[in-house]
Amino acid sequence: MNIKKNDLIELQITDLNNLGCGVGKTNDGVVVFVKGAVTGDKVLAKIIKVSSSFLVGKLEKIIESSQNRADGTGLRTKDCKAPQSCGGCIYRNIKYEHELELKRDYVKNAFRKAGLPDVTVNDTRHTEKVSAYRNKGQYPVRQVQGELRAGFFATKTHNLIPCEQCLLQPDVFGEIVEFTIEFARENKITAYDEERESGILRHIYLRIAEKTDQIMTCLVINADKLPCAEKYADELTARFPQVCSVMLNINKKNTNVILSDRFVCVKGNDYIVDELCGMRFKITAGSFYQVNRDGAELLYGLARERAGLTGRETVADLYCGTGTIGLSMAKKASRIVGVEIVAEAVECAKENARMNGVENAYFFCGDASDTRGLLASARDTLGDFCPDVVVIDPPRKGTTKELVDYLDSLGVPKIVYVSCNPDTLARDCAWFAEKGYDIGEVTPVDLFPGTGHVESVICLSREKADDYIRISVHTRDLQTKAN
Repeated sequence: MNIKKNDLIELQITDLNNLGCGVGKTNDGVVVFVKGAVTGDKVLAKIIKVSSSFLVGKLEKIIESSQNRADGTGLRTKDCKAPQSCGGCIYRNIKYEHELELKRDYVKNAFRKAGLPDVTVNDTRHTEKVSAYRNKGQYPVRQVQGELRAGFFATKTHNLIPCEQCLLQPDVFGEIVEFTIEFARENKITAYDEERESGILRHIYLRIAEKTDQIMTCLVINADKLPCAEKYADELTARFPQVCSVMLNINKKNTNVILSDRFVCVKGNDYIVDELCGMRFKITAGSFYQVNRDGAELLYGLARERAGLTGRETVADLYCGTGTIGLSMAKKASRIVGVEIVAEAVECAKENARMNGVENAYFFCGDASDTRGLLASARDTLGDFCPDVVVIDPPRKGTTKELVDYLDSLGVPKIVYVSCNPDTLARDCAWFAEKGYDIGEVTPVDLFPGTGHVESVICLSREKADDYIRISVHTRDLQTKAN
C-alpha cells in the first residue's frame, strides 16, 4: 500500500456503516472510511490515518453527489448548531428512506456474521417522526471562555460544545436550559470543573411525559445542596407551568456517570406520569423509560403480537425494568411474572401495576444471570410454575449463555426477544438455535432516527413436544424443596 498520511485520493463510496462513515476502496482494494460521505457519492478524501488493514479519510470535496443525500427536510436540515462536533446524528446527511434500509442491512449482516444468513429480516418499522422524539435530555454544564454554558460534549471528548437546542429533543428543553443557565449566572452558581473537581452545577437533566405534558427538571450538582434551590424551583415553575417535578441529584464523585443514587425533591413530585400502550406509568429520575415514547408503543405492540397470547399463558418478563412490556401484555395473559435486578425499578413496576388496576402481574428482584435463583422468589410466592412465554429485553451486551441454557432446561416453548443491539441479538439467537429453537422473522424498529442505533423484535419457538422437559423440571424443583 503506497498511500500515505495527507495524500488526497478519489473514492467511490459503496456503503455507509453504523458509525456514519462512508466506505470505499482504493484501487488496490484497501478499505477507506470517510465521515460525512454517503453511499453513491464520488468524493475527494484526505487521508488522516493509515493502518495495516484500512485507511481513514477526511471529506474534502463531493465530486458527484449521491441520490441518497438528504433533501433538507425534518432532521436533515442545516439548522443544527453543532452537527459535526457533536456527532450524535450520524445519518443526518442521508434521506430517511436510505437510513431505514441501512438499519435493516445492519440487522441482516449481524445474523449473517453469526452464522444465520437465512433468517428473514423485515423492513424497518418506524413512526415517521424523525425529530423532537426524545423525551430525555442531558446537558453538561461547564465554563467556556469565562462564561457558564450548557450543551453537549464533542465526540469522544469532554470538550463542551455550547448548544441549548437539539433537533432530537422538544423545543421546551432548550428553553428550560437557557432559563437555568441564566439563573445560575445571576445567582453566582458555578459550573463543575472536572480537573479541579470543584464547582457546583454538573448537568441539567430533563424528562418529559409526552401524553400528559409533565416535565421533570433535575439539576446534577457537586454539592450537598444548591444555593437558591427553592427560588430556582419557584421561578422555573412560574415560567414553565408544565414542570411539576424539580429535583436535585447529589453527585460528588469524580466519575463519567451522570447520576448518583441520591436524589432530593425540591418542589412537586419526585416523578412524572406518562401514558404508554393505554396505561399510565410513573417515571422517576433514575428509572428506565424508552426515550422515544411513540417508538416504544410500536416496539411493544410488535412484542405482544409475537407473543400470541390467548389469556391462558404465564409470561415471565425478564430484565423487566419498571414493567412496561409485561404490563402491556397483562390483559391477554393469565399472569405476568417480572424479574429485574434494580430494586427501585421493581418497586416502581409494582406501583405501576397498582396504578393501572392490574392484579395478575407480580414483580421480583433478581439477576437474570443468576439462573439457580432466578425464579426462586416468584415460586416461593406463587407456587411452582414454568413459564409458557418468556420475554427478554436485555441491555446492549445481550443475555448470557447461562440464561439460554436455563430457558432450554425449562423447555420454554416461546421466547420473545426485544433487542437494542443487532450483534448481540444475532449471537444469542445462534445459541438458542443450537438448543433447537426455530428463529422467527426479525423486525427492526427505528426508535432513534438519525443515529446508528436500531431495536429489533423476534420470536424464538419450538414444539410443545418438549413438555416432558417442563414436567420433569417441575418434579425436580419440588423434590429439591422437599429435601
